[in-house]
Amino acid sequence: MRGFVLLFAILMLSGCVRPGGDEPEQTVMIDKPDVVIIGSEIEGAYLARSAKDEGLSVVILDPREKAGGQLLQGQMLYLDEPTDDANKTLLQGKVEHLFTEFKKGNIRKIEDFEAYYDTLLSGIPIESGIEIVAIETDQSGTDKQALKKLIYTNNAGEEKTVEAKYWVENTDFTYLSGQLSKDRIPGVETIFNADKKEYMASSLIMKFKGVDWDTFQKSVMGMDQASREEQFGSTTHVTNTFTWGFGNVGSRYTSSRDDIFLRGLNILNQKDGEALINALLIYDVDPSNPERVEEAVALGKAETDRILPHLQKELPGWEHAEINGYPDYLYIRDYDRYETDYVISATDMFSGTMFGDNVSIGGYALDIQGIKTDPWGRGLGKPDKYGMPLRSFILKDYSNVLVAGKNVGATAAAYGSARIQPNTSLAGEVIGIILGQIDGKKQLVDLTEDDMKELHAYIKKKYKIELKGENATNKLVNFTEDELALIDKGQLQIKK
Repeated sequence: MRGFVLLFAILMLSGCVRPGGDEPEQTVMIDKPDVVIIGSEIEGAYLARSAKDEGLSVVILDPREKAGGQLLQGQMLYLDEPTDDANKTLLQGKVEHLFTEFKKGNIRKIEDFEAYYDTLLSGIPIESGIEIVAIETDQSGTDKQALKKLIYTNNAGEEKTVEAKYWVENTDFTYLSGQLSKDRIPGVETIFNADKKEYMASSLIMKFKGVDWDTFQKSVMGMDQASREEQFGSTTHVTNTFTWGFGNVGSRYTSSRDDIFLRGLNILNQKDGEALINALLIYDVDPSNPERVEEAVALGKAETDRILPHLQKELPGWEHAEINGYPDYLYIRDYDRYETDYVISATDMFSGTMFGDNVSIGGYALDIQGIKTDPWGRGLGKPDKYGMPLRSFILKDYSNVLVAGKNVGATAAAYGSARIQPNTSLAGEVIGIILGQIDGKKQLVDLTEDDMKELHAYIKKKYKIELKGENATNKLVNFTEDELALIDKGQLQIKK
């Protein structure tokens, strides 16, 4: 699909339906925007917002029928916060505001997140249900290609053409980058020593109402730690906002199929007796296969019905809980990712490496969710904090194609931490700012160390985002070369 001559370009005029609203917002789809984002995951939405705020024109073309991806359609509303070893938050930028409102209780229910998403993408046109027909590229220098034009069809079957300076892969099934690259980053099969390509489990988020959270919290936290962990599992804890642990509750449940598994319960208090649980794992889901996704959603809904009486029996305050509807889509953790100009490694993370082209300061444990043959997954240890370079968001061999969110260039082990939403949300925001600042004056791949210093200074002054990330703890002192190789393969856990 590369290198052919496009026959025509037409002006796109479309009504855009926002996920949180009933009436279409009429927005003009531009045929030559500065930035085209393929997919509507929240991490790329941050890139869209900051690029537009910096003066660029932005269009979102979404192959899914509804916008919002894992956040809105999958209703993965349990937000994980990255912190350093001193338990200091690593949140910065617009995503920090989301977490602030989340922790205050102002953003907890799906309607709250929809309103937030609407605000984030205000004035940015989205065309949903598109299908890529063809792509045109050309050489951009000696060793890089540039994506120039894309032909697609919309929901009505109309064929359209769009040109742009920059393109962003922002789907959960590499819809764009999978058509541009053949260099897949090896996946979690390398960690689990599997003999075929594997992905971390997906989840159907379970929703309940009629939960007495006050009784739940007081009953569980009123137990001494030894009794609490004997009953519910190690690290079990309940706050006013959420829970973690409860591995024993999962292990005492027998699922209906071998490709479904109930692990420990991450529960979000959505207030008013409503609660949401991220714990129901579904294996062998290929998000590029609509039939398998549809089947997995149906299986997850049926399994949620079976799990309800188990929770009523196991959890105090849940005796009168009821099902509170179901998401229509899955929380997809993992799929194919393709090589970027730099691929972040586990040793980068554990050593606290910072890069001159940092676009995010990340953190969080290297959490590898399981596969069918290893359902509990692996915990590989927690870094203090680490840098995420711009190069890890530039698709290898392309000068103007970026990746967002879960498409980040990271090894299978490093992906266990890099994939956490705030890490790549900050990166998306920063990349959007950078695109606005260079605005075609320089290629992304040609930015120098001095350029990045100037950009970092601008971002710090205007947006209060600090990207130097100094004084990260190196947890790899005294490890041998062989041990470092095992860490990068996900075969050796860091216990510091």
